[in-house]
Amino acid sequence: MKQQTMVKYTLDPKNPPPLTAAQRQRLKRLAAMPDSAIDLSDIPERTGKEKWTRPGALVLTENKQMVTLRLDADILKFFRRTGKRYQSRINAVLREYIEAHR
Repeated sequence: MKQQTMVKYTLDPKNPPPLTAAQRQRLKRLAAMPDSAIDLSDIPERTGKEKWTRPGALVLTENKQMVTLRLDADILKFFRRTGKRYQSRINAVLREYIEAHR
């Protein structure tokens, strides 16, 4: 059996870890700072050409259902060009959409 080396942590927003005094003070300074004073130079510019890599955690096969789904030709072409497991990437995108709209 292959040993897993990845550790995944989740944050419960209803029960966040307590902040230290230094963290609270830093947040106060940031909150008082105007947006124009924030240095964004270290953030790369979005080009819209991000490369899709292998999807994250896979949903078990037993949980998946076979359906007929009609997609626009350009969407299907895009995902097929990303390589094998393009259907898993489509599933991952749909899952992200669900999470963003909960």
